[in-house]
Amino acid sequence: MKSFLIHATEILLLLFLIITFLQSGFDKLSDWKGNVTWLKEHFSTTPLRNIVPLMVGIILVTEVVAGILCLFGIYQLLSSGDTSFALYGAILSCITLLMLLFGQRVAKDYEGAKTIAVYFIPTILLVFLLQP
Repeated sequence: MKSFLIHATEILLLLFLIITFLQSGFDKLSDWKGNVTWLKEHFSTTPLRNIVPLMVGIILVTEVVAGILCLFGIYQLLSSGDTSFALYGAILSCITLLMLLFGQRVAKDYEGAKTIAVYFIPTILLVFLLQP
């Protein structure tokens, strides 16, 4: 319990990222066709229109790996106080969010880009908190 209290902010932010990215990855896996179809329309007037399935695959992998790293990060924080996995997960989460932000900006979906920024703020805070 003491480890949790010492790292409560980090653990709560890691849980936020685990929920965000593992749920998103599960959604992409369970409805691949629906996601790709929707995103092909979303990017239909952009230079990215022909690589939508590749982009979805890359985002899927980074989301799942980020979520798993964050999960291992919580375990590592609670068991040894080490922040390595948590930091790797937070950094990969930031990279994933930046990729998503880039896509939203290219598609000129400024409302979607604002939503990504809302996720980015606590994620970059977590990177700051976890840095040695």
